[in-house]
Parts: sequence; structure tokens; C-alpha cells
Amino acid sequence: MAGETPDIIAYERTGTGKGAARQARRDNLVPGIVYGGEKDPLPINLPYNALIKKLKAGRFLATLFNLKVEGQEDVRVICRSVQRDVVKDLPTHVDFMRLRRNSRVSLYIPVEVVGEDECPGLKAGGVLTMVRSEVELRCTAGDIPEKIVMSVAGKEIGDSIHISEVELPEGTRATIDRDFVLANISAPSGLASQAAEDEDEVAADEVPATEVDAEAGDDAES
Repeated sequence: MAGETPDIIAYERTGTGKGAARQARRDNLVPGIVYGGEKDPLPINLPYNALIKKLKAGRFLATLFNLKVEGQEDVRVICRSVQRDVVKDLPTHVDFMRLRRNSRVSLYIPVEVVGEDECPGLKAGGVLTMVRSEVELRCTAGDIPEKIVMSVAGKEIGDSIHISEVELPEGTRATIDRDFVLANISAPSGLASQAAEDEDEVAADEVPATEVDAEAGDDAES
């Protein structure tokens, strides 16, 4: 489970609109907004370098932060979106939502694979294909898991691993009700091609004799 809630520092933004946002970016700040929690939206600016560091650390959209704004009470928030420049791919605006520890949210949690050394399918040259590298889970804001663990131990070529085979953290559930596939163990491309050729040969050998005789008769008449 998630450990201590990390801080994120911001400053209250006095102006709103495109002009104030452009000025913030010139000052090496990234404009943002904090909403929800039965309070008025709060326009903020975040230090650009600190934000970039947190974005590069990963899981920014799945991390509960303690937002600290001078003159405001600390509040737990989670990022709901990061808008980026379409050319430079740099953050231009950030949206945060206020949360209580017992608030329930839906977040995409990464899947970690274990048990490769105990997987007969992989030892035989099979290929692990991830269908879902992340799973959307419903969980409380105070107990956001860092990951879920999927084991491939004992799996053979042709096997699939479903969400029902994964032990989800206590208090969480998948947002999709059906038993969906997380990963497949497929044959290597060379082996798959050989299997397809073998199937074609078997199919040719199984052509009924009457069909062969009919084709031969047609050739004789012509």
C-alpha cells in the first residue's frame, strides 16, 4: 500500500484567464486548479521544476498528495489531468481534486509480473504478451496500492492469466465486473508458423477421396 502522503507545494494564483496563465509560464510556473470537496475552486501555480520531477518519478495520476498552499489549510488531493503542449509535451495546466482519506476513487494501477522462473511456457520459448499492463481499481484515497502482482508460475504455452487469479489489495476491486484477461503466454513466432503449416498439411491429407476422384474425372473428360 501507499506510504506517507507526499507533499506538493503550490501558490495561490491571483489572476485567472489566459493572460494570467501565460504570465505564470513566463515565471517558470505551471497554472492549475483545485476543485471539489464542497469548496470553491482554487486557482494555483506550481513550480515548474518541482512538478517535472514528480511527473518523471511516475504514477503522478495515481498518487495521493498533501497540497500545501500558503494561507490555505493543507488538503489531500489527487491529480485528475495534466494538459501538455502538443509540440513540446511539457505540462501547461494541472487539475487537482480534493479528497478525504475515506473518499473512493478509480485509478489505473500498474501490474507487476512475477514467477517467470517457474513458468514452463516461458522456459519452452513462449512469449508473455500483456493485454493490460494497468488495471483500473476502485479504492479509498488513503489506501491506494502501488501495484498489483500477477504470477505466471506454472503457466504453459497457450494459457491466459485472468484478473480472478490475482489477489487484489484489501478494500479494492476492479471497475470491470467480468473476469478479463491480463496476459497470454503464446508460442514463439517460428513455432506458431510451423504449427499453421502442419495444420494445412493435415487439412490437405483429409480431403475426401470422392472429391479427388471427381477432380480426376473432370480432367479426363477435358
